[in-house]
Amino acid sequence: MQKAIGMVEFNSIARGIYCADQMVKISEVEIVTAATTCPGKYIAIVTGDVAAVEDSVRIGERMAEEFFIDSIVIPNVEPSVFPAITGATMPDRIEAIGIMESFSLATMIICADQILKAAELQAIELRLGNGLGGKSYFTYTGDVAAVKSGTEAGMEMAKKKGLLVNAEVIPSPSDLLIPSLL
Repeated sequence: MQKAIGMVEFNSIARGIYCADQMVKISEVEIVTAATTCPGKYIAIVTGDVAAVEDSVRIGERMAEEFFIDSIVIPNVEPSVFPAITGATMPDRIEAIGIMESFSLATMIICADQILKAAELQAIELRLGNGLGGKSYFTYTGDVAAVKSGTEAGMEMAKKKGLLVNAEVIPSPSDLLIPSLL
């Protein structure tokens, strides 16, 4: 079964928690994460089959009312996006490193999916808003050509939405930098 991922972003923490509860009660989905983000927002990310995720996100959007900011649904999401969101990744080894930064949490999830589908890459971390003033970033590793290819795919998506902050490729990262990324 193909897994989908969906996210609803709220500008009220109280309404976000309420809506996350409704999203999982009314639709057969699981919570990937439901948490506060900077600056004072809340996100609910769910997974399940495509129809259930679409239904859950629609419920979240409708119940959010005036507290709704944004939402996404990605059918057939790259499976390694999930552990990257929860910080549960441990790449086999660190080669070249790619870093992409966005003004939008939703856009960053879409970009991470595109990056990982574009080339043979391993996710390091997908940080969504916490301690970042509402921005997000994604770090990933692979050989230099793969990192460049993935970065180009992610940049293309973020530029379409007008929400790219920056992207960098580090072909040969220092051994002193690597522990700070894991």
